[in-house]
Amino acid sequence: MAEFELLARQLIQRWKEDPNATYQSWFLWDERIKNFRSIRRGLAQVVAEIEAGRFGVAYRGSSLETVVHSVAEQRQIFKGADHAFLWKPKLRIPDIYENPANQRAFGRLLDHCACCDTAEEIIAGIHTIDRLNIKGLGPAVANLLYFLHPTLVPPFNTAIVNGYNKLTGGKVKLGSWQHFLAMRSGVLDLNERFRDLLSNDLGAIGGLLFDIGSGRYPAPPRDEEDQTLRSWAARLEQARAEAQTLNKALQKQGESDRTHSEIQAWLRDIGLALGYDIWIASNDRGRLHDGVRLGEGCLESLPTSISTSTGADAIRLIDVLWLEQGGDRVAAAFEVEHSTSIYSGIVRMLDLALSGSDLHATAGLFLVAPDARESEVRAQIARPAFNRIADLEIAYLPYGELERHKEAISRFGSGLKAIKAISRALP
Repeated sequence: MAEFELLARQLIQRWKEDPNATYQSWFLWDERIKNFRSIRRGLAQVVAEIEAGRFGVAYRGSSLETVVHSVAEQRQIFKGADHAFLWKPKLRIPDIYENPANQRAFGRLLDHCACCDTAEEIIAGIHTIDRLNIKGLGPAVANLLYFLHPTLVPPFNTAIVNGYNKLTGGKVKLGSWQHFLAMRSGVLDLNERFRDLLSNDLGAIGGLLFDIGSGRYPAPPRDEEDQTLRSWAARLEQARAEAQTLNKALQKQGESDRTHSEIQAWLRDIGLALGYDIWIASNDRGRLHDGVRLGEGCLESLPTSISTSTGADAIRLIDVLWLEQGGDRVAAAFEVEHSTSIYSGIVRMLDLALSGSDLHATAGLFLVAPDARESEVRAQIARPAFNRIADLEIAYLPYGELERHKEAISRFGSGLKAIKAISRALP
């Protein structure tokens, strides 16, 4: 067992160094943290609609589809997360759409887990839903609960289960809440054992299990025969060699991150030229663009009236804010949606617009995205979950228009007139 622990540590260290692995490509990804609040808010809306009897009888077009779609966009580890919630008419699963009692029970589980603080309370809620034997509603729901309690509930999918079984020799099966709870206990034990290499956030160990289960990394052998160890060492070395050359998907993602920062820098520079104070998202301020911090020359903190308002935690994460110089009124807010979930950006805009005061009532709200994403932006805005958007006058600002006119706006512009002129009204 001591030998296994040494090999496992070697594996985890190699895995963390791999830019292709989920630790660097997802767990350390800034957008992951940004999306937590928007997903939580989306789940709260699902609960509210179920309680009010407004949820409906279909997954498509529902508030649940909106939030699950946002989860599924959390890079490879959550790809396919929506499959468990899709209505399968021949099997009539998951049975939470056409059965009002089951739908309410699902809503109560989400509400209970959102409101509780301890593992015991979460487990009690899971036991309650499990006793109802709702057809097709299994532990895939844990992917939603993870975003409510990332230190208490691990993410869950086929690859993670396979990875857990390979690493521990377990026999966890999909589709069973009891098997999920047994796996959760084992995951917590593993995480405690290797806490110095992992994190309190169970997304880290979830990512490790995902990469093992999907075949990217081999689990350490529990058989200590020389031949088995040599074979494992060779496979681990092969994974290290593969990590030396980034694959095309990672190169594309790196370009996405670079472009996101580039657009933020454009908006920062335009705002400064127009005489505004600038706020850069709190988790982006240290990023470099052309060797300069994005937060250079920008506000170090938000005005008190904003930082203490409702939704302040989300407002701090809006990509770029323009504020009246020396004041506390937001003149414009920009969410740059290069390749990530448009849903999360819209939610942060809503948090700003509905922050409980009139400070931001007249702010210009802009979703900034590639020209090719206009149809996707409009499709998201049209979702029933965003029926209040029409009152907020959010506009779509295409990259192409911004790039063509940014120099002229900086030199000759005044206020928001020019930015509004190159934007397109939504919906």
